[in-house]
Amino acid sequence: MKYEDILIAPVLSEKSNELREQGKYTFKVNPAASKIEIKEAVRRLFNVKVLDCTVVNVRGKVKRLRNRPGRTSSWKKAVVRLAPGDTIKVFEGV
Repeated sequence: MKYEDILIAPVLSEKSNELREQGKYTFKVNPAASKIEIKEAVRRLFNVKVLDCTVVNVRGKVKRLRNRPGRTSSWKKAVVRLAPGDTIKVFEGV
C-alpha cells in the first residue's frame, strides 16, 4: 500500500483542535492500514518524528431519510503523537 493511500484526510473538529495543542494530530485513514503503516506514512509524508499512534474504528450512526432507516459509513481514525517541536503544516492554516 502506498503512503498516500493510507492517510485519507485530516479530521477537523473541536476535540481534534484541542489535541493538536498537545502535539497530537488526527487523521481519517484506510481501514486496512495498521498502526505501524500509519506511523511510517506520517513520518515519510510530513518529515516528522512520530512517538505514538492510537487507532479507533468509528462505527456509522443510524440515520433516517424520508422515513427509511439508513446508516452512515463506518471509518477508521488515527491519532498520531509527534515529538516535541514537530508540527504538520497542513493544520496551520485551519
